[in-house]
Amino acid sequence: MSEVNYKEIGKKIRVSILDTFDAGKRGHVPSAFSLVEILNVFYEKILNYDAKNPKKKDRDRLILSKGHGCLALYAVLANKGFFPKEELLKFCHADGILGGHPEKCKVPGVEASTGSLGHGLPLGVGMAWNAKANKEDHKIYVVMGDGECQEGSVWEAALSASKNKLDNLVALVDYNKHQSCGTIAEVCGLEPFADKWTAFGFNSFEVDMDYPERLEELLSDLPKGKPVAIICHTIKGKGIKEIENDLTWHHKSRVSPEEIQKLKDALGDQ
Repeated sequence: MSEVNYKEIGKKIRVSILDTFDAGKRGHVPSAFSLVEILNVFYEKILNYDAKNPKKKDRDRLILSKGHGCLALYAVLANKGFFPKEELLKFCHADGILGGHPEKCKVPGVEASTGSLGHGLPLGVGMAWNAKANKEDHKIYVVMGDGECQEGSVWEAALSASKNKLDNLVALVDYNKHQSCGTIAEVCGLEPFADKWTAFGFNSFEVDMDYPERLEELLSDLPKGKPVAIICHTIKGKGIKEIENDLTWHHKSRVSPEEIQKLKDALGDQ
């Protein structure tokens, strides 16, 4: 069992997300909140990385394909020392490095510039194939959104990963079951979701992210021989009941300091 207090660090990261959101006066808060436990598992227990040397050759690569959830990634990277926490307060400012979507050439720890959905898994397949060709041992993890999995490029990449037996590749889906304009089921349903990944040649798993330790255990002992897909059951806006699954919060701007404080206070009720 993990010694990490995921509830405590999750609250810390969510407060940081709200501070960053307040500084930039815009952002995708619920989309970031559903990612928090996934990213905390990786950066607390799973990834091989060095915050002081983010380009070290043998590092694991984590691609946040769901680029609009970058507030969560920024908060985690700053917490781990990839860049000063003061940068969070320059979010979407002309003198800062943090934009509305993550940029590889600007932000230490960001492995790919993302935001145009459906690109992360193809990039991950290329990285995984290259690592195999060069007999390198690091892993490539790609975190996608569920709405993103309506993109054909995701499934083309999945076919390539399976064909090339890329068992150094792990695709994770933040399955909060909502996208910008409706629920996944209303827009273009994905079920039977796990069966789809299995049919495309992946070892597929599902995990309830109310229990992040289960994702940690799964990632610590993955099967070999095939790429892996993990469907992470999450809640859009998790941590603040007022914004959970509320699509009017998908992208917000011009939220008052009083509203931000109210949201922070609500985190104590989770």
